[in-house]
Amino acid sequence: MGQVTNSWVLFLLLSSCLAGCLSDTPSESKINLIVDADIDNGTLVESYSDGELISTTNVSIDFDFSQTSADNRLVTYGIDTMDDRPPVTINASSNSIIAVEFYNHGIYNVTAYAMDEDNLQKQMTITIQIDLRIEWVESNTHDPKTLSFDPNPANGGPNPTMIEVNSLVENPSLIEDIGNGGQSVQITWNIIDDQNSVCQKKTTQIEDGESDDWYTIHFNTFQAHELTITYDEGQDNINVNQSITIIYEN
Repeated sequence: MGQVTNSWVLFLLLSSCLAGCLSDTPSESKINLIVDADIDNGTLVESYSDGELISTTNVSIDFDFSQTSADNRLVTYGIDTMDDRPPVTINASSNSIIAVEFYNHGIYNVTAYAMDEDNLQKQMTITIQIDLRIEWVESNTHDPKTLSFDPNPANGGPNPTMIEVNSLVENPSLIEDIGNGGQSVQITWNIIDDQNSVCQKKTTQIEDGESDDWYTIHFNTFQAHELTITYDEGQDNINVNQSITIIYEN
């Protein structure tokens, strides 16, 4: 009886081994996803003259999929900016670079993905930082316009780290090449939040033919703000050249 039992166990073991050797179950295909962005940060630039927007420079980034490989034929490369825009896709057999333009400041956790002919998809996340600089020029004015800026990112990501303000005001001579042709002016810069509270200010007196500037960093990045320049004394026209930069962490 013991010999019969041992023979039966040996038969089962051999059958199990043969079943494993004869199995034709296919191995799982794989995608080795490698994507390189030519830059991972950039700065949008908005230029204004006398309060009117005259130009906008967006940020364009190239995502290179050329080092991506797969067991099966790749059919699609894609970039999803995760900001409610549809993904940008290309045919993987004819191209390997996707150019994506960014129109708003913010931190973007972009999803890059590749898909093969069996609809197998592999994806990865690439973090992109987009800052914003507003350039503002006014000439020969006695009533400087309000510069409004909103640090809240349109894509719903994290708020910026800080806001950099750099403003230069000139009191040009009324008569060219004559320094005493005009009068001094006293002005005040104000950063005002959306509750109409003054967050920061600076008052200065600028003599005829001279200039003064204000550089400051503001850390309230959760409210829309205004940068204003008001006259306290004087009547000479002034020139204004200023910039505001909304900055995220590197």
